[in-house]
Amino acid sequence: MVSDPEGNAARLAQLVAADHCALLIQEVQQGVVGADSGLPELAAATAEVRLVEHVAELARGARRAGVPVVHCTAENLPDGFGSNRNARLFAAARKAGLHNAPGSASVQPVPAVGPEPGDLVLPRFHGLSPMSGTSLDQLLRNEGVTTVVIVGVSLNIAIPNLVFDAVNRAYQVVVVADAVAGVPLEYGAQVLEHTLALVATVTTGAELLAAWAGQVFEARPSYM
Repeated sequence: MVSDPEGNAARLAQLVAADHCALLIQEVQQGVVGADSGLPELAAATAEVRLVEHVAELARGARRAGVPVVHCTAENLPDGFGSNRNARLFAAARKAGLHNAPGSASVQPVPAVGPEPGDLVLPRFHGLSPMSGTSLDQLLRNEGVTTVVIVGVSLNIAIPNLVFDAVNRAYQVVVVADAVAGVPLEYGAQVLEHTLALVATVTTGAELLAAWAGQVFEARPSYM
């Protein structure tokens, strides 16, 4: 196979052009990957690969290019109203004390990644994916978004779920390899290589930032 780095870069730039792209930051919040995380193994894994730093850099690049930045957070309504109770994961989260009450510190995005003015924070109160647990899909469609760039945690469950949901809804999906992580890290790498790469474009943060560099955002069309 002949390598074509210039062609690949051009295709990526077209795929993530600001007029039809959004950056989705999955659960990069205090109670998940922050200093007081209720999931210490996951927080340690993300620290090891400097995930927060990489996500923050991508968020800055997206804002410069005019790409919408959406913080997809996990929260729970008072008394856990409407929360899922149909899997071991949810029971483990309750046992670990992950209440994620709206307005609490645990649901706030890690400060390094935002939110900045213009960002959208979209909480999810049930399920495993913002595509099915919030109005994310409808909001993106109203903005003319056809490509979603996905970063955050984790490659064990939430990231694959979001990728599959987006693909099933006909979005082009880009996953940034050095801005996602799972536990253990080696398992996350396997999921990325052997599962997500089959349905999404897998790239690096440096490649994505290069694709966004120099892009000038033009307002999406509005019809009377």
